[in-house]
Amino acid sequence: MNRRIAETAPVTDGVDTGRLRTALNTEAHRIVYDQYRPVADSLGEELELISEVDRAHLVMLAERGIVGAAQAAVLLKEIDGLRAEGFAPVRARPMPRGVYLAYESHLVAELGEEVGGVLHTGRSRNDLNATTARLRARRYAGPLMEAVRELAEVLLDRAAAYRMVTMPAYTHGQPAVPITYGHYLTGVASAVLRGLRDLLDAARELDVNPLGAGAVGGTSVPIDPARTGELLGFATVARNSVDAVASRDFGLRLLSAAAVVGVAASRVARDLTFWTAEENPLLRLADDLVGSSSMMPQKRNPFLLEHIQGRAAASLGGFTAAASAMATASYTNAIAVSGDALRHLWPGLRATTDVVVLLRLVVAGAEPDAERMLRRAVEGYTSATYLAERLVVAGVPFRTAHHLVGQSVTAAHRAGVPLTEAAKAPEIAAVAPGDADGDWLNPTAVAEACAYGAGPGGSSTERALGEMREEFDALAAELAGRARRWAGGTALLDVATGGATAAAP
Repeated sequence: MNRRIAETAPVTDGVDTGRLRTALNTEAHRIVYDQYRPVADSLGEELELISEVDRAHLVMLAERGIVGAAQAAVLLKEIDGLRAEGFAPVRARPMPRGVYLAYESHLVAELGEEVGGVLHTGRSRNDLNATTARLRARRYAGPLMEAVRELAEVLLDRAAAYRMVTMPAYTHGQPAVPITYGHYLTGVASAVLRGLRDLLDAARELDVNPLGAGAVGGTSVPIDPARTGELLGFATVARNSVDAVASRDFGLRLLSAAAVVGVAASRVARDLTFWTAEENPLLRLADDLVGSSSMMPQKRNPFLLEHIQGRAAASLGGFTAAASAMATASYTNAIAVSGDALRHLWPGLRATTDVVVLLRLVVAGAEPDAERMLRRAVEGYTSATYLAERLVVAGVPFRTAHHLVGQSVTAAHRAGVPLTEAAKAPEIAAVAPGDADGDWLNPTAVAEACAYGAGPGGSSTERALGEMREEFDALAAELAGRARRWAGGTALLDVATGGATAAAP
């Protein structure tokens, strides 16, 4: 290597590639390189959820006088110790009959039948599993809904900021009619808000407490499901014991709603991929949202969009697999439903959360090239439909006007002249309104004129954004209220168990 070049060339640190000067966005890096994330501790998570239900159940049993306060206190103290140890003693035990029985066997071995043996009073593994499944689903559905809320907020903000940036709308990959970038983002925001509403609806079953349904027919022990529900952040109790243990409909509904969000995100990613292509880029992404090539120094790869498209179908695949598994089972507690079907829920929701976060980052960091967008709208003859409509208003039948303008555009293409020249053709100029220099056919003016049918003109986009802001605020408030109830249940349970544990000898 030439010594001078060698002396001036920086030593690469994986951040400054010469073409790119910054590292990948931190959130994006976490998602893109998720194969390096710590492997989830599924056993630990399940034991933690079981113990959470146990704490609420024991508090309720003691309050109802079903078990003695001293018994409950000793059990709660032992359970709290296990939680502090990461359930190490339980993990070390053989589990020939599953996680719960190994966990309960440890408590019995440590505390004896008179204490450890009362834990399962008035319940079954069936309603216990139904309860922990809902608690676990919250951990995945909550972040997804919050991510969708954040995406909607960014879309609405950017739509307002770019509502006057004229660009061509595309149909079949070709310039069609003039709109604005803000109008496009408003359309995407509409779909995302529907997705948030669908997810909130799908998650309503996560607010129903199934504990107390027993194996399938309830229990004769005078338990209080409303109290355990309160301590676990549930809003109401199951109305029917069969449905309580048989149904995991929330899994299908969450996956279905997530799949719809994923499809919308993938379609937007396709548009953004097209609009960031180097041949004619309408948008530019910041350095921390693109990748480089290990070989080709000129590259700025919008590879986050590929990750969006690659992961967007995970929830759809999860729904298909979960629905197929559930369809094999009777309407009662079944392993195919509680285990085999729901195993697809967690990765499906997590993948969709990643997709939504990546799309938010890209939308927030995408800067439109207003000049190039307008030029593409002009070069694409996007005002042609408006010209035909002006002929119609002047009394020309639409199909005739369509034909005349089409002929003129063909001639303009061949001559390499803009639509303003095409409008000077005698058969058009005779009936078409407008000034001599053709400013009325400027795509910005045309987009502003299209104020009907929820087009970009007039106050249409502004009005839509106002209505969507109100909808967004209502959905965000519902989401925040649900999150507070879930967190409030945990806080309430901590207080209740603390009081109950004080009775320990």
